[in-house]
Amino acid sequence: MATTFVYKVRDGKGNLINGQIDGDGTAMVAGKLRQMGYVVIDLKEKSLAQKDITLPFSNRIKTKDLTVFSRQFATMIGAGLSITRCLSILEEQTEQKALKVIIGEVLQDVEQGKALSDAMAKHPKAFPPIYINLVKAGETGGVLDTVLHRVAEHFEKEGSIKGKIKSAMAYPIAMFVFSILITFALITFVVPVFVDMFKNLGGDLPLPTKILLWMSGSIRSYWYILIPAVFGLGYGLRYYSGTVDGRSRLDRFKLNLPIFGGLIRKMAVSRFSRTLGTLMASGVPILQALDIVADSSGNTVVASAVKNARVSIKEGETISKPLSEEKVFPPMVVQMIAVGEETGALDSMLAKIADFYDDEVSSMVDALTSIIEPMMILVMGGIVGAIIVSLYMPMFQIINLIK
Repeated sequence: MATTFVYKVRDGKGNLINGQIDGDGTAMVAGKLRQMGYVVIDLKEKSLAQKDITLPFSNRIKTKDLTVFSRQFATMIGAGLSITRCLSILEEQTEQKALKVIIGEVLQDVEQGKALSDAMAKHPKAFPPIYINLVKAGETGGVLDTVLHRVAEHFEKEGSIKGKIKSAMAYPIAMFVFSILITFALITFVVPVFVDMFKNLGGDLPLPTKILLWMSGSIRSYWYILIPAVFGLGYGLRYYSGTVDGRSRLDRFKLNLPIFGGLIRKMAVSRFSRTLGTLMASGVPILQALDIVADSSGNTVVASAVKNARVSIKEGETISKPLSEEKVFPPMVVQMIAVGEETGALDSMLAKIADFYDDEVSSMVDALTSIIEPMMILVMGGIVGAIIVSLYMPMFQIINLIK
């Protein structure tokens, strides 16, 4: 009895094709697909394929996965293994499903004669522009293992600072969400219990109690309007931030925030310095490197300054001059870049700037965490306390109201 197989193949033009085919065995079906002119990427029985369970976000390739891949790839290249052999081993041992499939497709392209960087460029969701350009520079200079080690270090340091910020902000965010839920529960479920009692008491209720009762009645009566309004506001803000003008305004607003603006500015400077330094140290041409830095900066203010620097270099001037005109770059950074240009050691100077600002970000995150945590406790206690006091203020007037 023939078995149904699910296959994934590439045709002669490189197009990816998915489908099903009946056959008596894996070997026979694979041979049949090859006779049809296809390159087999994946082949398995339909019953087994149906057992695969894809969890939400399970196919997302994280920076950590890319770092491990780069480190292992560099080690094997340095040991003298061929690129195709390295990719074959990495495909076999990689546990992340999406990255495993992509490595297999990159391997197929490399075996067909494509350059490694060109094969990776077909998968921009997995390999960002900085990765592809560094690999291209490594191929050109014959130092692919060194470049891959440099890529791994770049993503490790970038991931380390992001992880530190996320872990530091996890507790304050959890406290904020918890306080919002408690406030919502008190106003929605607890306050209405007191409403009838207050009505029976008569008299004029205190102003805080009136405000609390109004809020409770509004939420209970118009929840079907309030909830969509909140989601609509979030969607509208997201849509606005996707426009050119909106993104620019929001980025400038974030840089000018009282407390967090300094942290965002330091993170932007660190990312700019590390990315540009890594690209230049790997042999990527300066104009091309600046294009990559502008695209991966994550902030339109920084991207605008980098584009101005590119124009400046194209006209025979320095990088430091246009950067000095943007407030996002402190004078110390501009002066260090200027010294690096004068001495011909700009890449190492950028690495020092990035390390310095990574330490600054780390220290600032620790300081903010130590301040935010007690503030969140005070805010949550203040909100709950204000609600309780508003509920019990009429109780102090019970005797007078009864009279």
